[in-house]
Amino acid sequence: MSATPQNLLSISDLHVHYGKSHVLHGVNLNIGHNEVVSLLGRNGAGRSTTMKAVMGLVPASAGSIQLAGRELTGLRPYRVSRAGVGFVPEEREVFANLSVEENLRMGQQEPTPGATAWTVEQMFEFFPRLRERRNTGAGNLSGGEQQMLTLCRSLLGCPKVLLIDEPTEGLAPKIVAVVAEAIRDIHHRGVSILLVEQKLTIALKVSSRVCVMGHGQIVFEGTPQALTDDPDLMKEWLAV
Repeated sequence: MSATPQNLLSISDLHVHYGKSHVLHGVNLNIGHNEVVSLLGRNGAGRSTTMKAVMGLVPASAGSIQLAGRELTGLRPYRVSRAGVGFVPEEREVFANLSVEENLRMGQQEPTPGATAWTVEQMFEFFPRLRERRNTGAGNLSGGEQQMLTLCRSLLGCPKVLLIDEPTEGLAPKIVAVVAEAIRDIHHRGVSILLVEQKLTIALKVSSRVCVMGHGQIVFEGTPQALTDDPDLMKEWLAV
């Protein structure tokens, strides 16, 4: 399954092992140009591992990962990033001893052909709170502010596709709404997004398509409406 003009990111028959544990069992997943796809499932289903495999943070045992037809499998993470894939990890991983603005500038890259260009000033427009705290050490930010910072730092790499892992985890409802709105804005400006999100209402609201993972495989793919119209499937794969 190679990338086509409709498929910006194409994952085909992806397998990943952690030691002797077989975690991903032949994942097949495509992200189209200017599309938001949510990857849903219970904890341990393989969602974060899929993202880390795309980024080269965990090695693929077998399979193919392509960005606009370019094979990414086996590349080191910085090369995946420079090819046009951005990653917002669940752990946030800010540079605690650097200021907000210094963190943002650490993420800046020149856009590759076809990618949307972003500036630090645009990040401050997305999140005015970061402008207010631009000279504050990132380690002194709240969890919500660190999430905003990590999202913006990744976006300044000018990715064609952005992988976002659990962006609203542990955030207050007001901050959740701000982050969800930012994701919609980023999409509307031409960036494709693969989103892992535990809050189903957020995932369904921002996505054009959803994929459900179970036991290291994709067990459902369709529109948000098609998912909500299948309560048995939701109970089997998503209910806690």
